[in-house]
Amino acid sequence: MSTQPSSNFGGKPAKRPANIFTVMLLLAMLFMIIAVVAMYIELNRWAPDYYKTNTARPATSMVAPANDFYLA
Repeated sequence: MSTQPSSNFGGKPAKRPANIFTVMLLLAMLFMIIAVVAMYIELNRWAPDYYKTNTARPATSMVAPANDFYLA
C-alpha cells in the first residue's frame, strides 16, 4: 500500500496545474507566431518590387566622383 494519499481513483497521480513558466512559454510562442505572420504579411506587401531593381536609377547627386575614393 502507498503511504501517500491519492486524490483520484484511477491510480494515476493527479495532474498539476500550469505554473507561471508554462504560461510564459505559451505566451512567448503565441507572440512569436504573431510576429511571423506579421513579417509574412509585410513580405507579401513589398514582394512584387523586392527583386526588381532594374527600374531603380540613382540620381546624379548620389554618385560620388572618382577622386573621393583615392587618397594620393
